[in-house]
Amino acid sequence: MIRFLFVLPLLFTSPLQAAPPERLIIGAEAGKGVAIVDPADKNKVLWHHPIKQVHILHLLPDDTILTQDGWPLVVEFDLGKNTVWSYDAITQNRDDGLSKVEIHAAQRFPDGTTMIAESGSSRILEVKADGTIVKEFPLAVSSPSAHSDTRQVHRLENGHYLVAHEADQTVKEYNADGKAIWEFPVPLFGKEPKKGHGPDAFGGKCFSAIKAENGNYLITTGNGHSVLEVTPEKEIVWKLEQNDLEGITLAWVTTIEERENGNLMIGNCHAGPDNPQIIEITRDKEVVWTFHDFDTFGNSLANTLVIDGDRAKALRAKLASHP
Repeated sequence: MIRFLFVLPLLFTSPLQAAPPERLIIGAEAGKGVAIVDPADKNKVLWHHPIKQVHILHLLPDDTILTQDGWPLVVEFDLGKNTVWSYDAITQNRDDGLSKVEIHAAQRFPDGTTMIAESGSSRILEVKADGTIVKEFPLAVSSPSAHSDTRQVHRLENGHYLVAHEADQTVKEYNADGKAIWEFPVPLFGKEPKKGHGPDAFGGKCFSAIKAENGNYLITTGNGHSVLEVTPEKEIVWKLEQNDLEGITLAWVTTIEERENGNLMIGNCHAGPDNPQIIEITRDKEVVWTFHDFDTFGNSLANTLVIDGDRAKALRAKLASHP
C-alpha cells in the first residue's frame, strides 16, 4: 500500500534561494575528472584532477578526497594532487583467480579502516591502511555482476550496512555480522522496463539508500527517476516522481543527502543539458536551489558533494594556499 502526503498547490512559483556564499561543489565524473567549483563565482574551478570511471566521492576530515580512478581502483588524493592511499581490487586480497571485479562503493571510518564493496566477487571488506582485511562477508545477490552487484553502500551508526543492489533492483540492510535483515525491491509501479540511461529509460536500478532522521529509508531509484521514503514496515509514505518539480525532469537519480533543515539534496544524472545536476528540495517538493555546470561536468555526473558552513570556509582557505 502506498500512502502519499498531499500538499496544497502553490499559487505562485517560489524563486530559487541564493546559496550560502561559502558553498563549494565537489563533483567526480569519468573522463571529466574530480573538481571543486565555486558556484558563487560562475562555477569557477578551484581544483581539478583527472580520473577514469568513478562512483565514489568522499571529502575526508583532513580534506583529502576519497574517490576512484577506474572501476577496480579506489584512490585518496590530497589537495596537492598526491596519491596518499589506494586500493586495487584486481591485485589486493585476490586469491580466487577472479579477474572481473569492480568497486562502486567505499567508506573511510574514524579508526582509519576503509570499507570496500566489491562487485563480481560480491563481498564487503574492511581493510587497514596496508590493505589487510579486518572484516569480510558475502553479499546476498541473485546473480553476481561485476558491474552491478552494488552502487552506493553505507555503514550506519549502528554498525549495519545499507546496500543498493543495482542489478537485483533491491535495497538490503545487513547487520554487523553480514546477515541480510531487511530488503525492499524497488517497485516499477505498473510500468514496463525500458533500456537506456536518459529520461525515457525506466527501471528500478537503485543507486543509493540512506536512513532518514525519522528512521525511514530514503531510496534513490536510479533509472526509476524517483526518490522513495519507505518505512521499516516497507510502506512508501512519500515519493518524488520524474515530473514533480516544475521545469525539471529527473533521469537517473543518484546521490541523496538529508540536510540539517530537513531538505533533500538530490543528484540528477543523464538528464541532459537542460536540467540541473544537483537539486535541493523541501519535503513539500519546492525547489530551493539547483546546480548546473555542463562545462566542468557533463551528462554523466553521478557523484557530487555540497559543502557549506565552516567546512567550506576552511576548504576554501586550504585551496587558496595551493598553486
